[in-house]
Amino acid sequence: MGRVISFINQCAGAGKTATAVSLAAFLARRGLRVLLADLSPDGGATAWLGGVETGGAMYGILTEDEQIGGCAAETESGVFLVPAGGELARAEQELIYRRDREKLLRAALGQAARQYDFVLLDCPSSLGLLTINALTASDGAVIPVPGTGAESAALESLAETVTLVRRHLNKNLRIEGALLTMYDVRAASAGQAAAEAERIFGKRIFKTVIPRSARLAESAAQGKPVTLYDPKCMGARAYEAFAEEFLKKSARGD
Repeated sequence: MGRVISFINQCAGAGKTATAVSLAAFLARRGLRVLLADLSPDGGATAWLGGVETGGAMYGILTEDEQIGGCAAETESGVFLVPAGGELARAEQELIYRRDREKLLRAALGQAARQYDFVLLDCPSSLGLLTINALTASDGAVIPVPGTGAESAALESLAETVTLVRRHLNKNLRIEGALLTMYDVRAASAGQAAAEAERIFGKRIFKTVIPRSARLAESAAQGKPVTLYDPKCMGARAYEAFAEEFLKKSARGD
C-alpha cells in the first residue's frame, strides 16, 4: 500500500505547494506511481501540474462521497492529479455537521492508495477541517519552513496539531521532517528560520535545503513542474536531492 504524505503549513508562501508538486514530479520521473490530491481552494497544485479540469473533483470527493481513485487524471509529468477549485472553500462549512467529518478523506482514499507508491496531499494554508482530514488520512507530514522568516508560534502550532491528530484520530501519523525552503544563506532571516526549525522539530529536519529560485516561480506560472520546465536549474536540483533524501527516509522508516 502506498504511503500517504501531507504537506502542511498554515502560513501562505511557505513553499508548500512547490514542495508537493516538485516531489511528486521527481518521484514520477523515477518511475514511481504518484497521486497528488489538491486540497487547497486556490487550486495551486492543480494549475502547476497543467490545469487539469474535471469539475473540481476534490469538492465532490469530500461532499458527495465520491471515491478518489475515479477522479484522478494523469498529467504530462506522469503525476496523477485530483484537482481542486474555488468551490472547495465551501467544503469546511458544508461538512461541519457531518458524522466523522475528520475521516472523510481517509474513507475516500479507499483502494486508491493501494494503486500508488505515494499519495501526496497538498493542504490549504490553514489548520482547519481540510488539513485535519489530510492528517487523519496520512502516514506522515512534511512541513516546509520558509527561510524568509518563520514565526515560532506558527511552527509550534503545526507541531501541536500533528500531536493532537495522532492522539485522537490517527495514531500512526508522524512528522516526516521540516524542510527549509526559499533559503538564502546571505539573509539573517534564513539562519533564524533554521534555528527555530531545529528548536521545535529537533532531528526531524531534512538535510536538503531548497534555495530561492526564480525558475521555480516561472514554472508555476507556466503550468509545468520544474522537471519539465527547467530540470537543470538550481531549484530543480535541490528538489531532486530532496526526493532522494525523502525516499531514503521513507525506506528506512525514520
